[in-house]
Amino acid sequence: MRQGWEVGFKLIGMAPSPLRRAWASTPLRSRVTGVDADTLRRWLAGLPPPVGYGVSARPLRYRQAPHLAAFCWYDDRLIELQVPEPFRAWDEKVYYRARRKPGRRLAFQWFGRTIRFRTRREVLRFLYCHEFYHWYLREVRGGKGAAETACDRFALTYFRARNRGVDWTSVLPGYALAARRPLKPAA
Repeated sequence: MRQGWEVGFKLIGMAPSPLRRAWASTPLRSRVTGVDADTLRRWLAGLPPPVGYGVSARPLRYRQAPHLAAFCWYDDRLIELQVPEPFRAWDEKVYYRARRKPGRRLAFQWFGRTIRFRTRREVLRFLYCHEFYHWYLREVRGGKGAAETACDRFALTYFRARNRGVDWTSVLPGYALAARRPLKPAA
């Protein structure tokens, strides 16, 4: 009888895909009730993993209404996602583009979509996509990671999509699943 793979995913008879192998070696931690590390790994499985970084999910205590909050800690090599607790569905305006208005003043016209977040899974996937793109811009592209509208465009495109057959190396130039590149020194 052939032995299956046991690290980070279910026992199966054939070798896992490179994407599953990359996620198996990514450290994950969750302090959200009802969402353990295996569930988090399963929810993020179709998305590209941040090579050299860990992913952490924790509860977000809010006062008035639920909102989105996440961080990419470059010093700690960690992407931190925060899920509103207690959780309830809510609408959030997400701005994905800005255009400068004519004139001498520095003013912009903002373009956005209202997104309804119905589940913890949707919130975690959206926040992960957004923060992953910050990681990608800084660690892979070598530039500044502060491009909010570009990160929101990436998140809007991929957080609800079925990304099973996506070749992330063609979508993200310079990105490689298993390449251990020297990470940029923390500021």
